[in-house]
Amino acid sequence: MEHSDPPRRLVFIATEDWFFASHFLPMARAAVAMGLDVTVVARVRDHAEVIRAAGVRVVPLEAERSSLNPMAAGYAAGQLAAILKALKPDIVHCIALRAILVGGTAAAIAGIPSRVFAVTGLGLIGAREDRVGRAGRLALRALIRGPLATRRTRFLFENPDDAIALGLDPSDRTVTVVGGAGIDPAAYAPRPLPPQPPLRVAVVSRMLWSKGIDVAVAAVRSARQRGAPVELSLYGAPDAGNRRVIPEATLRGWDGKGIAWHGPTRDVAGIWASHHAACLPSRGGEGLPRSLLEAASCGRACLTTDVPGCRALVRDGAEGLIVPPGDADALAAALVRLAADPAMVARMGAAARARIEAGGFTEAAVTDATCRLWRDLLEG
Repeated sequence: MEHSDPPRRLVFIATEDWFFASHFLPMARAAVAMGLDVTVVARVRDHAEVIRAAGVRVVPLEAERSSLNPMAAGYAAGQLAAILKALKPDIVHCIALRAILVGGTAAAIAGIPSRVFAVTGLGLIGAREDRVGRAGRLALRALIRGPLATRRTRFLFENPDDAIALGLDPSDRTVTVVGGAGIDPAAYAPRPLPPQPPLRVAVVSRMLWSKGIDVAVAAVRSARQRGAPVELSLYGAPDAGNRRVIPEATLRGWDGKGIAWHGPTRDVAGIWASHHAACLPSRGGEGLPRSLLEAASCGRACLTTDVPGCRALVRDGAEGLIVPPGDADALAAALVRLAADPAMVARMGAAARARIEAGGFTEAAVTDATCRLWRDLLEG
């Protein structure tokens, strides 16, 4: 009697279950469809059942993602190494910097050479241009290309700038650059623009200082003072686990005179149906923001900043307008331009949708590229 080979095993290491569920479920489903035995190891709160419904095992790992304490990271790596020794994966796929540092260490301890380091943005280390930021990037480069890497380590980036910042050539065979986590263009389909004026702009994001929420507020106030009919809607929750969280009292204090904070939402497509343009004035550290992917797929013009990730999707004057990070005056001028030209708003929105469909930013394009990477490791 013939015996079929047991399925190959893939373990995702993520910081939080909600982050995996919101961004990477299509990738997990693709792995299951490949016939892989898939496990997600993450801090578990409210999304384990959603992940399990995709045919994926969930193993909890308690590790505070906001902690920079090396002792805490070392303890988490030890716990994770024990989990990996029990699971015996063929590939360990680490998502985001902390998971790369902890997961790479654990994979080394457990003796698993096939590793995928998926960099979903460089965070504060990537955003800072001072000595601390440069030193942080050098240290990170030394770690993930040194003791944490093997000849069977592959690097997955959401924009080419992050690869270059870590001393890697985006065209190297060990490097794959994808369009973020990808977007389902059918789920985020264009709908007719609402009447204009006013120009209705939305920020859909975690409410963090690093996302430039305060810059958007200041820019809208300035544009309105110049006579432009602009309204700003803020959708998203303060992320208590992030050191750059904006206090709820501050968000409530911004309400009024054309600005409203609505809290979190589950109907992102519905938001874009009632708005003309997306705004994400990030200060940097992005991979490729899902907020911009969703808005572009819905056929909405995008206002964003000249930082890695944001500029990988949006081209100035084509899919939207790009301004320097932290520059409320420049963002206000961009808002005034869009408020005065509804035809430009519509043209940029159509270009944004076309870029999603043709530029490798769909879920299908991202999962195909990732599956090729896994096959390369499994067949190697």
